Amino acid sequence: MDGDFMGPQSGPMKNTETTETFDSLVRAEFAPKNTYLNTASSGLLPARTVAALHEAVAIRAEGRPLDPLFDDVEVARAAFARLAGVPVTRVAAGPSVSAQTGLIAASLPAGAEVLTAEDDFTSVLNPFHARGDLKVRAVPLERLAESIRPGTALVAVSAAQSADGRIADLPALRVAARAHGARTYVDFSQAAGWLPMEADAHDFTVATTFKWLLGPHGAAFLVVPEDFGGLSPLLAGWVAAEEPWNSCYGPVTELAHSARRFDVSPALFTYTGVARSLALIEELGVAAVQAHDLALADRFRAGLVSLGHEPLPAPGSAIVSVPGLGARQPELSRAGIEVSNRAGNLRASFHLYNTEADVDRLLDVLAG
Repeated sequence: MDGDFMGPQSGPMKNTETTETFDSLVRAEFAPKNTYLNTASSGLLPARTVAALHEAVAIRAEGRPLDPLFDDVEVARAAFARLAGVPVTRVAAGPSVSAQTGLIAASLPAGAEVLTAEDDFTSVLNPFHARGDLKVRAVPLERLAESIRPGTALVAVSAAQSADGRIADLPALRVAARAHGARTYVDFSQAAGWLPMEADAHDFTVATTFKWLLGPHGAAFLVVPEDFGGLSPLLAGWVAAEEPWNSCYGPVTELAHSARRFDVSPALFTYTGVARSLALIEELGVAAVQAHDLALADRFRAGLVSLGHEPLPAPGSAIVSVPGLGARQPELSRAGIEVSNRAGNLRASFHLYNTEADVDRLLDVLAG
């Protein structure tokens, strides 16, 4: 990690003791070998997560009982429920956002209208298109709330856009959806971990865990209403039963009374890692992470302007995209700076393990 780790100079991190605690926790968990500014693609694994994954592999290699790994699934589920602000009984564990979106898509009647944002991430959209018998309508993100109309069955959108970091106006969306009797499905994959979640404000929410939540690939949590929102447990196997270990043969006779009825067989190593990563997010606090991340993003935006570059508008976002600079991504990678090229835009994303020195190094190379 280049330079000294510093918290932001405003907001919750003003308190020196709080800043030092944040600092010490991060230093204990991360030691990147490069300038890593690509969390929007995948987050770095904390040291505690890496250690837990090694232990999980040892358990399998040595033939020990797998009970601790199955226990980790429930530890991770409970931690995500706390971050989302909902009872754990409303959280289902699955493999990916697209799989969870598929459950939502399958619940809609033929001909139902799904309203989406233009160029949103494919996993939020494509299962609705794949149905073939739904009316999928796309509008600019800024017009999403005003575009809800009588007959709109569902609005599906990312809380923060993957390509440019724009944050959806979720309060306006919620009000408009309720006024027209539409349901909402919000993907927090590019927001959970740095932007506070209010999952209870929406009908369905989802988030993958390998980005800002710092977990391994292979898990995505779906939050459903208390009454399950009309979803059918299409992928239900033995883990979706009320008593899984008594439901290993033949049809499941009693599905779980909670959202666990929508679970699929878990990738155990993944959830072992996710449990530790979510524990770190909870220890740091989302508000502190948000203040830190946004301070760095704002520093980068200000530096870009001084270099004569205008980032795409995305106020209050930890993701910054810059038109015309995407082609410099290979050059930056060779210099030890990891960012993304998205449709010709350079995308940098700032998270808790980044520093002001990381921002300045990126600006220095761009200025060269």
